[in-house]
Amino acid sequence: MKQIRDQELLREIAVKIKRLREERGISQEVVYADTQIHVARIETARVNISVSTLGAICKYFGISLAEFFKDF
Repeated sequence: MKQIRDQELLREIAVKIKRLREERGISQEVVYADTQIHVARIETARVNISVSTLGAICKYFGISLAEFFKDF
């Protein structure tokens, strides 16, 4: 099955994750230490993030997937 890559959507997700992280004053290194997720690569929109990974990031920041996508 061919993987679909929507670069604009990935950029929007990247910006939102970075904003959530920065609003909480958390470094990329701390997110990695706490979750084992490399948000640096996600925040540059270089990877096609999975729903499971995005769900884990949302849980880490204490929001639902619905809340994450609310302003999209």
